[in-house]
Amino acid sequence: MNGIVIIDKPADFTSFDVVAVVRKTLHERKIGHTGTLDPMATGVLPILLGCATKAQSLLPDTDKEYVAAFTLGVATDTLDITGKVLKRCESHIGTEQLRAVLPQFCGDIMQIPPMYSAVSKDGVRLYELARKGIETEREARKVSVSRLELLCFDETTQSGELAIACSKGTYVRVICDDIGKVFGCGCVMTSLRRTRACGYDLSDAVSLDELKKAAADNDFQQYIRPTDTVFGAYPSVRITAAQTVRFGNGGGLMLSRLKITDQAVDGMLYRVYGENNVFMGLGIINTEKNELSVRKRFVAES
Repeated sequence: MNGIVIIDKPADFTSFDVVAVVRKTLHERKIGHTGTLDPMATGVLPILLGCATKAQSLLPDTDKEYVAAFTLGVATDTLDITGKVLKRCESHIGTEQLRAVLPQFCGDIMQIPPMYSAVSKDGVRLYELARKGIETEREARKVSVSRLELLCFDETTQSGELAIACSKGTYVRVICDDIGKVFGCGCVMTSLRRTRACGYDLSDAVSLDELKKAAADNDFQQYIRPTDTVFGAYPSVRITAAQTVRFGNGGGLMLSRLKITDQAVDGMLYRVYGENNVFMGLGIINTEKNELSVRKRFVAES
């Protein structure tokens, strides 16, 4: 079984829990996921099946999108509602005050990973240190936030929701915490729903219960998407029958014999389609050899 199933991850499941359920449901041993979601988070989690697991290290770096709920006036050690409360205070922030600070967290920004995270320091996960009560210095990382919009805010409860589009590695709960620091009152993330990842959105997703039911009815194939759909951000090239054989055997293809309309940029990846529009794999521009070299081949899907 080769392809991708988009799961709407439920709360209180780790990404590995979801993998285990899908493995058991579809009886597929070779399986992986495209990016970790915290247990409290819900939403889009693409699961790779069979030869599609080879795509894991080649995924386009596309923005992920979230809806995050938050509450002002509270701070916790995990920066979300699941943590130990460190501070509570009265908060009287107005909607326009809140909206006015959001541009500070848009564009390319520097962000310090939270202690309760899977980031490694000297070979040890930060969350392992945090659980022992150890706090260590962390280097700020550059991340990109292309959208940060206040969807709603209740001035009475000091609670609201943000829509966020951001690069890989962005911690939404850190954005919430930093907003709280601006006002000096604290802010915690109370829920997080990923609405888009790897080019897929919630309309593409299926719940674990729906997948189980479909599997029991032997009707789960409707939820398996072709492997090439995860590479939609890359341009495509179609090749001849002879080129299909050569590429399938690991041989590079001369650029002068390919219908590539874009300028050939060294290192650029292309989706390669052979006879009958079969997805062959990914090719990479090699200007030194003047060819499209094989970056990764994928088993042809039926």
